[in-house]
Amino acid sequence: MSTQRISLSLLFFQFFFLFPSIISAIRNNIGLAVNRSCRSTVQGRYLLADDSGYVCDASSFDPMSRCCLGKGEKFPCHGCNLVSQCCNSYEYCVSCCQDPSRTKREQILKIKIAKPSTAGTYAGVFDFCVGRCRHNSESVVHENAYRSDYHHCFSLPSYSSGVNGTELEFKLNGVNVIIGRQGESCDSVCKTNGQSCIPNKLMVLNHCNIMQKYLSCKGGCLPSVGPDQPAEVAYNSPKELNPGACLYSSAQPMLSCDGSHPHTRRLCPCA
Repeated sequence: MSTQRISLSLLFFQFFFLFPSIISAIRNNIGLAVNRSCRSTVQGRYLLADDSGYVCDASSFDPMSRCCLGKGEKFPCHGCNLVSQCCNSYEYCVSCCQDPSRTKREQILKIKIAKPSTAGTYAGVFDFCVGRCRHNSESVVHENAYRSDYHHCFSLPSYSSGVNGTELEFKLNGVNVIIGRQGESCDSVCKTNGQSCIPNKLMVLNHCNIMQKYLSCKGGCLPSVGPDQPAEVAYNSPKELNPGACLYSSAQPMLSCDGSHPHTRRLCPCA
């Protein structure tokens, strides 16, 4: 019995000390598979979008992980107007919205889901994009019809506390902000000053805290809908039009350099 034990001990000794590289290789190759999982939109007619910024169809979607399997473009914006930040597809709106260059996480975490002060905030960028692209008052007219085919919008809400005045002012570097005459369009205002109206800067001016730096806004700052905004209602306007009030557009796709109204003075970005 003792002889067998000695032989067995010698066998183990030779195996572990003479073949250490084999043991090491075996151990190095042992590991647990990392299971990737995603959050995704509910499948639409053709497409889905996941929280990694990819869009795919049902044939390229893994129902177990809920991730798009393809290696296509990340944060695609197909069918999106990047000036108005509106898209003609819900899934591409969600993917485009998730691009860190367009949507800042630190801003999103401060934004309330709804306007009332008691409303909660978004948990993250994907939650914001999913909700904002599906339900956005800026793409609706008369509360029951879309303004255009680009009716999935991901722009920050105008009431948002996440809109930082300093960041907005930085976006106006190199832009000459001019107050137009009553009834004048921004195209006309800028042309008179030897410049051109910059359409994508209208969104930057379309915030109360920015308008109040250039206009008196003695009648308050009110949401409105019209191609002549952002603007201030002229003091000689009818009382029902709120003379002295600043108006920001709650329908950003309508922002236009050539818009005008006989009772407003436009705030114009020229360069």
